[in-house]
Amino acid sequence: MLRYILLTLGLAVLGLLVWRIGPSNIYEAASQLGPVALVIILIPSVLMYAIEAYGWKLVLGPSGSTVPFWRLLTIRTAGEVVNMTTPTAYLGGEPLKAYLLKKYHVPMAEGAASVVIAKTTVTIAEVCFILTGIALGFFILGTGSSAAQTITAALVSVGLLVCSIAGFVFIQHRGLFASILSIVKKLGLRIRALEAQEEHLRSIDQTIRNFYDHHQKAFLASVCVCFLGWLAESLEVFAIIYCLGGSVSFLTAISIGALAAFIKGGSFFIPGSLGAQDAGYMLLLQAFGYSDVTGITFALLRRFRELVWIGIGLLCLAMVGKRGLSQDQQVEGLS
Repeated sequence: MLRYILLTLGLAVLGLLVWRIGPSNIYEAASQLGPVALVIILIPSVLMYAIEAYGWKLVLGPSGSTVPFWRLLTIRTAGEVVNMTTPTAYLGGEPLKAYLLKKYHVPMAEGAASVVIAKTTVTIAEVCFILTGIALGFFILGTGSSAAQTITAALVSVGLLVCSIAGFVFIQHRGLFASILSIVKKLGLRIRALEAQEEHLRSIDQTIRNFYDHHQKAFLASVCVCFLGWLAESLEVFAIIYCLGGSVSFLTAISIGALAAFIKGGSFFIPGSLGAQDAGYMLLLQAFGYSDVTGITFALLRRFRELVWIGIGLLCLAMVGKRGLSQDQQVEGLS
């Protein structure tokens, strides 16, 4: 019920923003973009998806070496569309990725461990990206502006996030799923699904620990690769502002892209981050000296990119799902 209330409020906020700025002004700004400009705006997100898929491949176990990169990219895209379209705080698609890997003969424990580790490397890279953006924001805007106060608040929030990630990595070393099972038992709860899979979950924990103990270089390489993926998002910021007729340096684009990632992550509890993300983007661009029309058009163009990737993700989900179904039918036929 709460999510429906938040969704309604988000739609109302977005509608108020569009009404206050003026639909005609937004349309005039967006009409400057042709099909070529829209394609250019989409290219950075293609790079980001491909780079992060490669970052995942780096932490995939030995069985993953047999999975072609394009298939891994397809699975990741299919999982991300679940993260984007379901109320699961950007985590619902992760188990799906591990399940789809199993269709390509990757053991479930190995696939699930790689998903947990890849999510960790992406998040660490994102935090490094946000910290870089905050530092550049102070450099570009100075320390006396109202925007700098907002950046300071973001810095405190990121500090808390760093502590959370450190704790998450520590728990992975201790046994992520074993810790969850322990907490559930201490609370006196009985979740049959967890109890039935206890041995399997402990196997995933052991695979994760083995990775951290013996593959530190692969872990660091994945973090570095994913950081490049986040930098690709800054190219999108650069492309959108440039296509809207504004001037922007690449350092400013990095700062805006990083703070935009922070805004999106901070509004995860709202379905699609609707309203909060759009208002945040508009205020962010205003802080860097752009008009409210540019700010809201920037937000709407990023919504357009999200819709495109939802469509691509659903197509990928249909492709890998169909392959999995055909394999299951072949197994039934042999039996």
